[in-house]
Amino acid sequence: MANAKQVMDFRPSKGITTAQSNEHQRRWTDKGWERAVSIGNYDPTREHLNFEIKAGKVCQVDKSKSIPERMDESLSARGIKDPNSGLEEPRFRTVVNFIFGGSRERMQEIAFGEQKVNFEKGADNSQIERCKEIEEWAKDVYSFVSDKYGEENIVSFVVHLDELNPHAHCTLLPIQENKFAYKQIFAGKDKYEFSARMKQLHSDFAEVNKRWGMSRGTSVSESGARHRTTEEYRRHLSEECTSIEEQLGQHQKALSDLKVEIQLAERRVKGLNSMVENLRKAKAEKERQIAALEATMKSHIGNSMSISAEKANLEKELASIQEKLADKQEKLKVADRQLSVLKEDMNTISERTEELKVEAYRYSHEIHSKVDVLLKDVMLETLVSEHSERLAEIGTSEQSIFDGSLLQSLTEQGADVMHCATLLFLGMVNDATTFAETHGGGGGKNDLKWGRDENEDNRAWAKRCMMTASKMMRPASGKKQKR
Repeated sequence: MANAKQVMDFRPSKGITTAQSNEHQRRWTDKGWERAVSIGNYDPTREHLNFEIKAGKVCQVDKSKSIPERMDESLSARGIKDPNSGLEEPRFRTVVNFIFGGSRERMQEIAFGEQKVNFEKGADNSQIERCKEIEEWAKDVYSFVSDKYGEENIVSFVVHLDELNPHAHCTLLPIQENKFAYKQIFAGKDKYEFSARMKQLHSDFAEVNKRWGMSRGTSVSESGARHRTTEEYRRHLSEECTSIEEQLGQHQKALSDLKVEIQLAERRVKGLNSMVENLRKAKAEKERQIAALEATMKSHIGNSMSISAEKANLEKELASIQEKLADKQEKLKVADRQLSVLKEDMNTISERTEELKVEAYRYSHEIHSKVDVLLKDVMLETLVSEHSERLAEIGTSEQSIFDGSLLQSLTEQGADVMHCATLLFLGMVNDATTFAETHGGGGGKNDLKWGRDENEDNRAWAKRCMMTASKMMRPASGKKQKR
């Protein structure tokens, strides 16, 4: 399939939830399936086609243990501690979720071959069989991840064929030398290194997909698709822009959620700061009172037993204050760290959102530019066609008013004039001359130097090439073009 593109979605997280695991493994009750089908594009009659890759082999999806349980078992067997274990709120990126796939039609072709699948909701596709090709593709992708990050770090690799676009979910632990090392493996020292790594990752994945007829993706300006139909443009817009729009939507929601979390975290930090400050003041006051009593005792003024009892009470209160202060200070540290992580996430997502906006604008601009060219082509063809029809309806004397005009040339030899003009625009004067002479032309010869003027812009140059091509395509003197 021409112009099929690969898809690789990269999503780091601070763990994986049971709900995510249930979606990957389809560990749903009947009610769960009912809800999933009502809000998503799932087909229960194709669920039996789903499979997973374990140790490089195709297996039925193992639902006996959730992915979080698999993760715990893997870490325990390797003697590695989950850094989020015991924390009130997880703050370390311990999981990377990959989604692998490609252009919808190509992935459906790999998964189902020539079988007719009814993708309407509620359709019965229980007779559909899984093609060997999708299993081979999945094994290739599994090997790609294994070679890059270590097979022991793949917790789950599930392939879904019960949705509209077949795809694979890979749950990966970012572990290096028996330690969680997300930053070293993926993030790098800054956003520029992260960006470079992601671009390289997409390029490396493209090498895997060459076998499956899918490419990394090129811009519309490089695709050469000048004469696409309206339907093809619509499909291209969908393929190139839908994922960006979806990502933008997800990022906007994440930003909104993060703002709420940051506001709550800031409130918590502010409250804890106030508590710590008040406890420090109370501690200082108790210490001052104790020091005053100790000074009184040294001067032998007053009842020593009464002073000692008061001092003991103050020391007890001071110990309680110090205990509370230590607790609040520790909670403040945790809250500060959580706030810092949230703000870091906010900055990361904000930066990526801006990048996506730029990408979306670029795609939109390029695609609309191509649509503009398409519409102009259609407009020109329509004008020429209508002119030919009207010209046939008028007399010979009236037709003479068009003699020598560009409109006449385009009407009579439109394709040839355009080709000749293109050669002139590209500076291929000899080729243009040869083309004109071998296609009935011979007019407009002169000895003037041909070329683009220094101050001539693209439009002016194109217009001059078109006018010259029109003259060159006219028959030589004494011959008359047939109407």
